[in-house]
Amino acid sequence: MNKAVDPQVTQALDDVAQDGAVNYSPDAGENTHNKKADTHTRAKAIVIGSGLGGLAAAIRLAARGYHVTVVEKLDAPGGRAYVYQQDGYTFDAGPTIITAPFLLEELWTLCGKNLADYIDLRAIDPYYRIRFDDGTSFDYNGNAEHMHREIAKYSAADIKGYKRFLNISQRVYAVGFDRLLTTSFDSIWKMIKVLPGLAFVQFYRSVYALVARCIKHPKLKQVFSFHPLLVGGNPLSTTGVYTLIAHLERSHGVHFAMGGTGAVVNGMVDLIRDQGSELIYDASVEKIIIKHDRAVGVELQNGETLEADIVVSNADAAFTYKHLVPEQKRYRWNQRKLARAKYSMSLFVWYFGTDKQYHDIPHHMIMLGPRYRGLLRDIFDRKVLSDDFSLYLHRPTHTDPSLAPEGCDAFYVLSPVPHLESGIDWKTEAEVYRKRIEKHLQDTVLPELGAHVVTSHMLTPQDFKDRLNSVNGAAFSLQPTLLQTGWFRPHNRSEDIENLFLVGAGTHPGAGIPGVISSAKVLDEVVPAAEVFSNRSNAL
Repeated sequence: MNKAVDPQVTQALDDVAQDGAVNYSPDAGENTHNKKADTHTRAKAIVIGSGLGGLAAAIRLAARGYHVTVVEKLDAPGGRAYVYQQDGYTFDAGPTIITAPFLLEELWTLCGKNLADYIDLRAIDPYYRIRFDDGTSFDYNGNAEHMHREIAKYSAADIKGYKRFLNISQRVYAVGFDRLLTTSFDSIWKMIKVLPGLAFVQFYRSVYALVARCIKHPKLKQVFSFHPLLVGGNPLSTTGVYTLIAHLERSHGVHFAMGGTGAVVNGMVDLIRDQGSELIYDASVEKIIIKHDRAVGVELQNGETLEADIVVSNADAAFTYKHLVPEQKRYRWNQRKLARAKYSMSLFVWYFGTDKQYHDIPHHMIMLGPRYRGLLRDIFDRKVLSDDFSLYLHRPTHTDPSLAPEGCDAFYVLSPVPHLESGIDWKTEAEVYRKRIEKHLQDTVLPELGAHVVTSHMLTPQDFKDRLNSVNGAAFSLQPTLLQTGWFRPHNRSEDIENLFLVGAGTHPGAGIPGVISSAKVLDEVVPAAEVFSNRSNAL
Protein backbone atom coordinates (compact mmCIF):
# COMPACT_ATOMS: atom_id res chain seq x y z
CA MET A 1 0.00 0.00 0.00
CA ASN A 2 1.47 3.32 -1.03
CA LYS A 3 0.84 6.11 1.47
CA ALA A 4 3.11 8.68 -0.13
CA VAL A 5 0.20 11.11 -0.37
CA ASP A 6 -2.30 10.78 2.46
CA PRO A 7 -5.75 12.05 1.42
CA GLN A 8 -6.86 12.24 5.05
CA VAL A 9 -4.34 14.94 5.91
CA THR A 10 -6.27 17.75 4.21
CA GLN A 11 -9.49 16.91 6.03
CA ALA A 12 -7.70 16.58 9.36
CA LEU A 13 -6.10 19.97 8.97
CA ASP A 14 -9.32 21.61 7.82
CA ASP A 15 -10.76 20.57 11.19
CA VAL A 16 -8.12 22.56 13.04
CA ALA A 17 -7.76 25.48 10.63
CA GLN A 18 -9.79 27.72 12.92
CA ASP A 19 -7.02 27.33 15.52
CA GLY A 20 -4.50 28.84 13.13
CA ALA A 21 -3.18 25.73 11.41
CA VAL A 22 -2.49 25.96 7.72
CA ASN A 23 -4.38 24.01 5.10
CA TYR A 24 -1.97 21.40 3.87
CA SER A 25 -0.91 21.57 0.23
CA PRO A 26 1.09 18.78 -1.45
CA ASP A 27 2.28 21.32 -4.01
CA ALA A 28 3.71 23.72 -1.45
CA GLY A 29 7.21 22.34 -1.98
CA GLU A 30 7.30 23.67 -5.56
CA ASN A 31 6.04 27.05 -4.42
CA THR A 32 8.72 27.48 -1.77
CA HIS A 33 11.46 26.05 -3.96
CA ASN A 34 11.35 29.26 -5.99
CA LYS A 35 11.50 31.54 -2.95
CA LYS A 36 15.20 31.36 -2.20
CA ALA A 37 15.49 35.09 -2.78
CA ASP A 38 12.73 35.82 -0.26
CA THR A 39 14.51 34.61 2.88
CA HIS A 40 14.28 38.07 4.49
CA THR A 41 10.51 38.30 4.07
CA ARG A 42 9.46 34.70 4.63
CA ALA A 43 8.46 33.47 8.08
CA LYS A 44 11.45 32.02 9.89
CA ALA A 45 11.72 28.70 11.68
CA ILE A 46 14.66 27.36 13.63
CA VAL A 47 15.01 23.62 14.11
CA ILE A 48 17.31 22.56 16.94
CA GLY A 49 18.99 19.29 15.99
CA SER A 50 19.35 17.39 12.73
CA GLY A 51 18.10 13.97 13.73
CA LEU A 52 15.62 12.33 11.38
CA GLY A 53 12.74 14.06 13.19
CA GLY A 54 14.37 17.46 12.86
CA LEU A 55 15.21 16.96 9.18
CA ALA A 56 11.65 15.81 8.45
CA ALA A 57 10.32 18.86 10.33
CA ALA A 58 12.52 21.18 8.28
CA ILE A 59 11.26 19.68 5.03
CA ARG A 60 7.62 20.00 6.06
CA LEU A 61 7.96 23.55 7.36
CA ALA A 62 9.71 24.70 4.19
CA ALA A 63 6.97 23.08 2.12
CA ARG A 64 4.53 25.31 4.00
CA GLY A 65 6.39 28.53 3.31
CA TYR A 66 8.88 28.88 6.16
CA HIS A 67 12.54 29.64 5.69
CA VAL A 68 14.18 27.07 7.94
CA THR A 69 17.53 27.11 9.67
CA VAL A 70 18.63 23.80 11.21
CA VAL A 71 21.25 24.20 13.94
CA GLU A 72 23.25 21.09 14.83
CA LYS A 73 25.65 20.57 17.72
CA LEU A 74 27.73 17.95 15.89
CA ASP A 75 29.92 18.37 12.82
CA ALA A 76 27.50 16.49 10.54
CA PRO A 77 23.77 15.73 10.37
CA GLY A 78 21.89 12.72 11.68
CA GLY A 79 21.83 12.93 15.47
CA ARG A 80 21.37 9.34 16.57
CA ALA A 81 21.64 8.48 12.87
CA TYR A 82 25.14 9.97 12.64
CA VAL A 83 27.67 8.13 10.44
CA TYR A 84 31.22 7.18 11.40
CA GLN A 85 33.79 6.82 8.63
CA GLN A 86 36.83 4.93 9.89
CA ASP A 87 39.70 3.13 8.13
CA GLY A 88 37.66 2.57 4.98
CA TYR A 89 34.61 1.27 6.90
CA THR A 90 31.22 3.01 7.16
CA PHE A 91 29.24 2.57 10.37
CA ASP A 92 25.69 3.83 10.94
CA ALA A 93 25.76 5.03 14.52
CA GLY A 94 22.15 4.18 15.32
CA PRO A 95 18.97 3.22 13.45
CA THR A 96 19.31 0.80 10.55
CA ILE A 97 15.83 -0.70 10.21
CA ILE A 98 13.31 1.03 7.93
CA THR A 99 9.78 -0.34 8.34
CA ALA A 100 7.53 2.41 6.97
CA PRO A 101 9.05 3.62 3.68
CA PHE A 102 5.82 5.43 2.78
CA LEU A 103 6.63 8.01 5.46
CA LEU A 104 9.87 8.82 3.65
CA GLU A 105 8.15 8.77 0.27
CA GLU A 106 5.77 11.46 1.49
CA LEU A 107 8.65 13.83 2.26
CA TRP A 108 10.02 13.52 -1.25
CA THR A 109 6.51 13.96 -2.69
CA LEU A 110 6.17 17.24 -0.77
CA CYS A 111 9.20 18.46 -2.72
CA GLY A 112 7.85 17.22 -6.06
CA LYS A 113 10.40 14.40 -6.21
CA ASN A 114 10.54 10.61 -5.95
CA LEU A 115 12.29 8.82 -3.11
CA ALA A 116 13.41 6.01 -5.40
CA ASP A 117 15.43 8.49 -7.48
CA TYR A 118 17.51 9.34 -4.40
CA ILE A 119 17.45 6.35 -2.05
CA ASP A 120 17.84 2.67 -2.95
CA LEU A 121 15.82 0.73 -0.37
CA ARG A 122 16.35 -3.02 -0.29
CA ALA A 123 13.95 -5.46 1.34
CA ILE A 124 15.64 -7.67 3.93
CA ASP A 125 14.84 -11.38 4.26
CA PRO A 126 14.83 -12.62 6.93
CA TYR A 127 13.92 -9.47 8.80
CA TYR A 128 15.85 -10.86 11.76
CA ARG A 129 17.47 -14.10 12.75
CA ILE A 130 16.70 -14.62 16.41
CA ARG A 131 19.34 -16.84 17.99
CA PHE A 132 18.70 -18.39 21.38
CA ASP A 133 21.41 -19.04 23.92
CA ASP A 134 21.34 -22.79 23.20
CA GLY A 135 22.24 -22.18 19.55
CA THR A 136 18.79 -22.74 18.04
CA SER A 137 17.36 -19.97 15.89
CA PHE A 138 14.22 -18.50 14.36
CA ASP A 139 14.28 -16.70 11.00
CA TYR A 140 11.58 -14.00 11.21
CA ASN A 141 9.98 -12.55 8.07
CA GLY A 142 6.59 -11.60 6.63
CA ASN A 143 5.76 -14.81 4.77
CA ALA A 144 2.95 -16.73 6.48
CA GLU A 145 3.99 -20.22 5.38
CA HIS A 146 7.60 -19.62 6.34
CA MET A 147 6.59 -18.29 9.76
CA HIS A 148 4.36 -21.30 10.37
CA ARG A 149 7.27 -23.62 9.63
CA GLU A 150 9.55 -21.68 11.97
CA ILE A 151 6.93 -21.76 14.74
CA ALA A 152 6.38 -25.50 14.24
CA LYS A 153 10.07 -26.13 15.01
CA TYR A 154 9.21 -25.17 18.60
CA SER A 155 5.46 -25.68 19.00
CA ALA A 156 3.04 -26.44 16.16
CA ALA A 157 0.21 -25.79 18.59
CA ASP A 158 1.25 -22.12 18.70
CA ILE A 159 0.54 -21.55 14.99
CA LYS A 160 -3.10 -20.91 15.88
CA GLY A 161 -2.05 -18.50 18.62
CA TYR A 162 0.29 -16.72 16.20
CA LYS A 163 -2.61 -16.13 13.82
CA ARG A 164 -4.62 -14.73 16.72
CA PHE A 165 -1.71 -12.45 17.65
CA LEU A 166 -1.49 -11.16 14.06
CA ASN A 167 -5.19 -10.36 14.15
CA ILE A 168 -4.68 -8.37 17.35
CA SER A 169 -1.67 -6.59 15.83
CA GLN A 170 -3.71 -5.62 12.76
CA ARG A 171 -6.50 -4.20 14.90
CA VAL A 172 -4.02 -2.28 17.06
CA TYR A 173 -2.38 -0.93 13.91
CA ALA A 174 -5.75 0.35 12.64
CA VAL A 175 -6.14 2.39 15.81
CA GLY A 176 -2.56 3.00 16.90
CA PHE A 177 -0.86 3.81 13.60
CA ASP A 178 -3.62 5.23 11.46
CA ARG A 179 -5.25 7.30 14.23
CA LEU A 180 -2.53 8.02 16.78
CA LEU A 181 0.83 8.52 15.09
CA THR A 182 0.08 11.67 13.12
CA THR A 183 -2.51 13.21 15.44
CA SER A 184 -1.61 15.84 17.98
CA PHE A 185 -2.51 14.87 21.52
CA ASP A 186 -2.19 18.31 23.07
CA SER A 187 -5.78 18.00 24.25
CA ILE A 188 -6.89 15.32 26.70
CA TRP A 189 -10.15 15.08 24.74
CA LYS A 190 -8.30 13.82 21.68
CA MET A 191 -6.93 11.02 23.83
CA ILE A 192 -10.34 10.25 25.27
CA LYS A 193 -11.81 9.93 21.76
CA VAL A 194 -9.49 7.05 20.86
CA LEU A 195 -9.73 5.25 24.21
CA PRO A 196 -12.69 3.02 23.22
CA GLY A 197 -10.78 1.71 20.22
CA LEU A 198 -7.65 1.21 22.28
CA ALA A 199 -9.56 -0.49 25.10
CA PHE A 200 -11.03 -2.92 22.57
CA VAL A 201 -7.51 -4.11 21.71
CA GLN A 202 -6.45 -4.20 25.41
CA PHE A 203 -3.78 -1.51 25.08
CA TYR A 204 -3.50 -1.39 28.87
CA ARG A 205 -1.73 -4.76 28.84
CA SER A 206 1.98 -4.92 28.13
CA VAL A 207 3.33 -6.21 24.83
CA TYR A 208 4.61 -9.33 26.57
CA ALA A 209 1.26 -9.92 28.28
CA LEU A 210 -0.65 -9.66 24.97
CA VAL A 211 1.78 -12.04 23.29
CA ALA A 212 1.53 -14.50 26.20
CA ARG A 213 -2.27 -14.57 25.87
CA CYS A 214 -1.83 -15.99 22.38
CA ILE A 215 1.46 -17.90 22.39
CA LYS A 216 2.61 -20.39 25.03
CA HIS A 217 6.10 -21.65 24.12
CA PRO A 218 8.65 -19.62 26.12
CA LYS A 219 11.01 -19.12 23.17
CA LEU A 220 8.17 -18.00 20.91
CA LYS A 221 7.02 -15.51 23.53
CA GLN A 222 10.45 -13.91 23.22
CA VAL A 223 10.35 -13.93 19.41
CA PHE A 224 7.10 -12.00 19.27
CA SER A 225 7.65 -9.62 22.17
CA PHE A 226 11.18 -8.24 21.74
CA HIS A 227 10.18 -5.41 19.35
CA PRO A 228 9.69 -2.69 22.03
CA LEU A 229 13.41 -2.88 22.70
CA LEU A 230 13.92 -1.36 19.23
CA VAL A 231 12.20 1.83 20.47
CA GLY A 232 13.54 1.89 24.02
CA GLY A 233 10.72 0.02 25.73
CA ASN A 234 10.63 -2.87 28.16
CA PRO A 235 8.42 -5.62 26.65
CA LEU A 236 7.19 -6.35 30.18
CA SER A 237 5.81 -2.83 30.68
CA THR A 238 5.50 -1.16 27.26
CA THR A 239 1.89 -0.50 26.33
CA GLY A 240 0.33 -3.10 24.04
CA VAL A 241 -0.10 -0.39 21.39
CA TYR A 242 3.38 -1.39 20.24
CA THR A 243 2.16 -4.81 19.10
CA LEU A 244 1.27 -2.88 15.93
CA ILE A 245 4.91 -3.29 14.86
CA ALA A 246 4.23 -6.90 13.85
CA HIS A 247 1.54 -5.82 11.38
CA LEU A 248 3.61 -2.85 10.18
CA GLU A 249 6.52 -5.14 9.31
CA ARG A 250 4.26 -7.77 7.74
CA SER A 251 2.50 -5.16 5.57
CA HIS A 252 5.46 -3.06 4.46
CA GLY A 253 8.51 -5.22 5.08
CA VAL A 254 11.85 -4.41 6.66
CA HIS A 255 14.23 -2.38 4.50
CA PHE A 256 17.80 -1.16 4.43
CA ALA A 257 19.06 1.86 2.52
CA MET A 258 22.05 1.14 0.31
CA GLY A 259 24.88 3.21 1.68
CA GLY A 260 23.34 2.90 5.13
CA THR A 261 20.88 5.08 7.01
CA GLY A 262 23.33 7.91 6.37
CA ALA A 263 22.15 7.83 2.75
CA VAL A 264 18.65 8.70 3.97
CA VAL A 265 20.05 11.53 6.13
CA ASN A 266 22.03 12.93 3.19
CA GLY A 267 18.99 12.71 0.92
CA MET A 268 16.90 14.68 3.42
CA VAL A 269 19.66 17.29 3.73
CA ASP A 270 19.65 17.67 -0.06
CA LEU A 271 15.88 18.26 0.00
CA ILE A 272 16.27 20.93 2.68
CA ARG A 273 18.91 22.78 0.69
CA ASP A 274 16.87 22.50 -2.51
CA GLN A 275 14.02 24.19 -0.66
CA GLY A 276 16.24 27.18 0.06
CA SER A 277 16.71 26.40 3.74
CA GLU A 278 20.05 26.01 5.52
CA LEU A 279 21.92 23.86 8.01
CA ILE A 280 24.55 25.08 10.47
CA TYR A 281 26.90 22.54 12.07
CA ASP A 282 29.09 22.82 15.18
CA ALA A 283 26.38 25.11 16.56
CA SER A 284 25.32 24.13 20.07
CA VAL A 285 22.21 25.89 21.39
CA GLU A 286 22.64 27.46 24.83
CA LYS A 287 19.02 28.45 25.31
CA ILE A 288 15.73 29.14 23.61
CA ILE A 289 15.00 32.88 23.74
CA ILE A 290 11.59 33.55 25.24
CA LYS A 291 9.81 36.91 25.34
CA HIS A 292 6.33 37.32 26.76
CA ASP A 293 6.02 33.49 27.03
CA ARG A 294 6.76 33.16 23.32
CA ALA A 295 9.76 31.52 21.64
CA VAL A 296 11.45 34.11 19.40
CA GLY A 297 14.80 32.49 18.60
CA VAL A 298 17.84 30.75 20.06
CA GLU A 299 21.13 31.75 21.59
CA LEU A 300 24.17 29.65 20.64
CA GLN A 301 26.99 28.79 23.01
CA ASN A 302 29.24 31.21 21.14
CA GLY A 303 26.88 34.04 22.09
CA GLU A 304 25.31 34.44 18.64
CA THR A 305 21.54 34.85 18.55
CA LEU A 306 19.25 33.68 15.75
CA GLU A 307 15.75 35.09 15.51
CA ALA A 308 12.73 33.08 14.48
CA ASP A 309 8.96 33.15 14.38
CA ILE A 310 8.80 29.57 15.62
CA VAL A 311 11.32 27.23 17.23
CA VAL A 312 11.18 23.46 16.79
CA SER A 313 13.32 21.37 19.12
CA ASN A 314 14.55 18.01 17.90
CA ALA A 315 16.83 17.88 20.92
CA ASP A 316 15.95 15.33 23.59
CA ALA A 317 12.58 16.47 24.97
CA ALA A 318 13.67 16.27 28.60
CA PHE A 319 16.90 18.12 27.79
CA THR A 320 14.93 20.81 25.96
CA TYR A 321 12.83 21.58 29.00
CA LYS A 322 15.55 20.98 31.59
CA HIS A 323 18.32 23.01 29.96
CA LEU A 324 17.01 25.19 27.12
CA VAL A 325 13.88 26.66 28.73
CA PRO A 326 14.17 28.71 31.95
CA GLU A 327 12.69 26.93 34.96
CA GLN A 328 10.36 29.84 35.76
CA LYS A 329 8.79 29.42 32.30
CA ARG A 330 8.07 25.72 32.79
CA TYR A 331 4.91 24.67 34.57
CA ARG A 332 4.01 21.21 33.33
CA TRP A 333 7.52 19.93 32.61
CA ASN A 334 9.13 21.28 35.74
CA GLN A 335 12.19 19.80 37.46
CA ARG A 336 10.15 17.51 39.69
CA LYS A 337 8.14 16.02 36.84
CA LEU A 338 11.25 15.47 34.73
CA ALA A 339 12.94 13.75 37.67
CA ARG A 340 9.95 11.45 38.18
CA ALA A 341 9.72 10.47 34.52
CA LYS A 342 10.78 6.99 33.42
CA TYR A 343 13.60 7.05 30.91
CA SER A 344 14.47 4.35 28.41
CA MET A 345 17.38 2.02 28.81
CA SER A 346 20.66 3.05 27.26
CA LEU A 347 22.91 1.19 24.84
CA PHE A 348 26.46 0.01 24.62
CA VAL A 349 27.44 -0.17 20.95
CA TRP A 350 30.66 -1.59 19.57
CA TYR A 351 31.40 -0.79 15.92
CA PHE A 352 34.07 -2.97 14.36
CA GLY A 353 35.45 -3.98 11.01
CA THR A 354 37.01 -7.32 10.13
CA ASP A 355 39.57 -8.23 7.48
CA LYS A 356 37.48 -11.24 6.47
CA GLN A 357 33.82 -11.90 5.70
CA TYR A 358 31.46 -13.96 7.83
CA HIS A 359 29.08 -15.20 5.17
CA ASP A 360 26.84 -17.15 7.58
CA ILE A 361 25.76 -14.02 9.44
CA PRO A 362 22.54 -12.37 8.15
CA HIS A 363 21.94 -8.64 8.00
CA HIS A 364 20.12 -8.51 11.36
CA MET A 365 20.65 -10.99 14.18
CA ILE A 366 19.05 -10.84 17.63
CA MET A 367 21.14 -12.88 20.06
CA LEU A 368 19.05 -13.64 23.15
CA GLY A 369 20.80 -14.51 26.38
CA PRO A 370 19.98 -17.30 28.85
CA ARG A 371 17.48 -15.04 30.68
CA TYR A 372 14.73 -12.89 29.24
CA ARG A 373 12.44 -11.52 31.96
CA GLY A 374 15.25 -11.43 34.51
CA LEU A 375 17.59 -9.54 32.23
CA LEU A 376 14.89 -7.01 31.36
CA ARG A 377 14.31 -6.35 35.05
CA ASP A 378 18.06 -5.91 35.61
CA ILE A 379 18.20 -3.31 32.83
CA PHE A 380 15.00 -1.35 33.46
CA ASP A 381 14.16 -1.82 37.14
CA ARG A 382 17.24 -2.87 39.11
CA LYS A 383 19.55 -0.86 36.83
CA VAL A 384 22.49 -3.21 37.20
CA LEU A 385 24.98 -4.44 34.59
CA SER A 386 24.35 -8.17 34.42
CA ASP A 387 26.89 -10.89 33.80
CA ASP A 388 24.79 -12.07 30.84
CA PHE A 389 23.39 -10.01 28.00
CA SER A 390 21.26 -10.03 24.87
CA LEU A 391 22.72 -8.51 21.72
CA TYR A 392 21.70 -7.10 18.36
CA LEU A 393 24.35 -7.91 15.75
CA HIS A 394 24.20 -5.80 12.60
CA ARG A 395 26.13 -6.87 9.50
CA PRO A 396 25.21 -4.31 6.80
CA THR A 397 27.83 -5.67 4.39
CA HIS A 398 25.56 -8.70 3.97
CA THR A 399 23.40 -6.38 1.83
CA ASP A 400 25.84 -3.60 0.86
CA PRO A 401 29.48 -4.74 0.55
CA SER A 402 30.56 -1.16 -0.28
CA LEU A 403 30.41 -0.29 3.43
CA ALA A 404 33.74 -2.09 3.99
CA PRO A 405 36.91 -2.66 1.95
CA GLU A 406 36.73 -5.54 -0.52
CA GLY A 407 36.67 -8.92 1.17
CA CYS A 408 35.89 -7.38 4.58
CA ASP A 409 32.86 -6.94 6.83
CA ALA A 410 31.46 -4.01 8.81
CA PHE A 411 29.55 -4.77 12.01
CA TYR A 412 28.04 -3.20 15.02
CA VAL A 413 26.87 -5.08 18.07
CA LEU A 414 24.44 -3.39 20.44
CA SER A 415 23.73 -4.36 24.02
CA PRO A 416 20.82 -2.82 25.98
CA VAL A 417 22.18 -1.58 29.31
CA PRO A 418 20.86 0.56 32.19
CA HIS A 419 20.93 4.31 31.78
CA LEU A 420 23.22 6.50 33.87
CA GLU A 421 21.09 6.48 37.02
CA SER A 422 22.71 3.07 37.51
CA GLY A 423 25.93 4.77 38.56
CA ILE A 424 28.05 2.64 36.21
CA ASP A 425 31.38 4.31 35.41
CA TRP A 426 31.73 3.70 31.69
CA LYS A 427 35.21 5.22 31.58
CA THR A 428 36.48 2.13 33.39
CA GLU A 429 33.79 -0.36 32.37
CA ALA A 430 33.59 0.18 28.60
CA GLU A 431 36.63 -1.80 27.49
CA VAL A 432 35.94 -4.57 30.00
CA TYR A 433 32.38 -4.88 28.68
CA ARG A 434 33.55 -4.77 25.07
CA LYS A 435 35.95 -7.66 25.67
CA ARG A 436 33.16 -9.71 27.23
CA ILE A 437 31.00 -9.11 24.16
CA GLU A 438 33.87 -9.91 21.80
CA LYS A 439 34.54 -13.21 23.58
CA HIS A 440 30.84 -14.12 23.46
CA LEU A 441 30.64 -13.39 19.73
CA GLN A 442 33.84 -15.35 19.10
CA ASP A 443 32.56 -18.33 21.08
CA THR A 444 29.19 -18.39 19.33
CA VAL A 445 28.88 -16.91 15.84
CA LEU A 446 32.12 -15.17 14.79
CA PRO A 447 35.00 -17.67 15.13
CA GLU A 448 38.48 -16.20 15.64
CA LEU A 449 36.97 -12.73 15.79
CA GLY A 450 39.76 -11.25 17.90
CA ALA A 451 42.35 -12.08 15.25
CA HIS A 452 40.37 -10.38 12.49
CA VAL A 453 39.20 -7.06 14.02
CA VAL A 454 41.10 -4.26 12.27
CA THR A 455 39.13 -1.18 13.35
CA SER A 456 37.00 -0.44 16.40
CA HIS A 457 34.85 2.28 17.99
CA MET A 458 32.54 2.35 21.02
CA LEU A 459 29.47 4.31 22.09
CA THR A 460 28.42 4.20 25.75
CA PRO A 461 25.57 5.67 27.83
CA GLN A 462 27.94 8.48 28.78
CA ASP A 463 28.28 9.34 25.08
CA PHE A 464 24.49 9.51 24.75
CA LYS A 465 24.52 12.10 27.53
CA ASP A 466 27.59 14.10 26.49
CA ARG A 467 27.41 13.84 22.71
CA LEU A 468 23.66 13.63 22.10
CA ASN A 469 22.37 15.64 25.10
CA SER A 470 20.20 12.75 26.24
CA VAL A 471 19.05 13.04 29.85
CA ASN A 472 20.43 10.16 31.93
CA GLY A 473 22.13 8.88 28.80
CA ALA A 474 18.84 7.25 27.79
CA ALA A 475 19.12 6.03 24.22
CA PHE A 476 15.45 6.63 23.36
CA SER A 477 14.41 9.44 25.75
CA LEU A 478 11.21 8.65 27.69
CA GLN A 479 10.04 5.06 27.97
CA PRO A 480 6.86 4.20 26.02
CA THR A 481 4.91 3.12 29.09
CA LEU A 482 1.14 3.52 29.30
CA LEU A 483 1.37 6.75 31.32
CA GLN A 484 4.04 8.16 29.01
CA THR A 485 2.14 7.63 25.76
CA GLY A 486 -0.05 10.00 23.74
CA TRP A 487 -1.28 12.93 25.81
CA PHE A 488 1.02 11.93 28.68
CA ARG A 489 4.22 12.54 26.68
CA PRO A 490 5.68 16.01 26.11
CA HIS A 491 3.37 17.52 23.52
CA ASN A 492 4.45 18.45 19.99
CA ARG A 493 3.14 21.95 20.76
CA SER A 494 4.68 23.14 24.02
CA GLU A 495 2.18 23.36 26.84
CA ASP A 496 3.86 26.46 28.29
CA ILE A 497 5.69 28.36 25.55
CA GLU A 498 3.90 29.77 22.52
CA ASN A 499 5.54 29.03 19.17
CA LEU A 500 7.76 26.30 20.65
CA PHE A 501 7.29 22.86 19.16
CA LEU A 502 8.91 19.47 19.72
CA VAL A 503 9.74 16.55 17.47
CA GLY A 504 11.79 13.40 17.95
CA ALA A 505 11.91 10.37 20.21
CA GLY A 506 10.89 12.11 23.45
CA THR A 507 7.66 13.64 22.20
CA HIS A 508 4.55 12.11 20.63
CA PRO A 509 4.39 9.49 19.14
CA GLY A 510 7.80 8.19 20.26
CA ALA A 511 11.08 6.65 19.15
CA GLY A 512 12.03 4.70 16.05
CA ILE A 513 12.22 5.98 12.48
CA PRO A 514 8.42 5.83 11.91
CA GLY A 515 7.84 7.58 15.24
CA VAL A 516 10.21 10.50 14.81
CA ILE A 517 9.20 11.13 11.19
CA SER A 518 5.55 11.03 12.24
CA SER A 519 6.27 13.56 15.00
CA ALA A 520 7.26 15.99 12.25
CA LYS A 521 4.02 15.25 10.41
CA VAL A 522 2.07 16.27 13.52
CA LEU A 523 3.49 19.76 13.03
CA ASP A 524 1.20 20.15 10.01
CA GLU A 525 -1.64 20.23 12.50
CA VAL A 526 -0.22 22.40 15.28
CA VAL A 527 2.18 24.90 13.67
CA PRO A 528 0.57 28.16 12.47
CA ALA A 529 0.55 29.00 8.79
CA ALA A 530 3.62 30.90 7.64
CA GLU A 531 1.31 33.72 6.51
CA VAL A 532 0.46 34.42 10.16
CA PHE A 533 3.93 35.94 10.52
CA SER A 534 4.06 37.79 7.23
CA ASN A 535 3.65 41.19 8.92
CA ARG A 536 5.87 40.44 11.91
CA SER A 537 8.24 42.94 13.45
CA ASN A 538 11.80 42.04 14.38
CA ALA A 539 11.42 39.16 16.89
CA LEU A 540 14.54 40.03 18.89
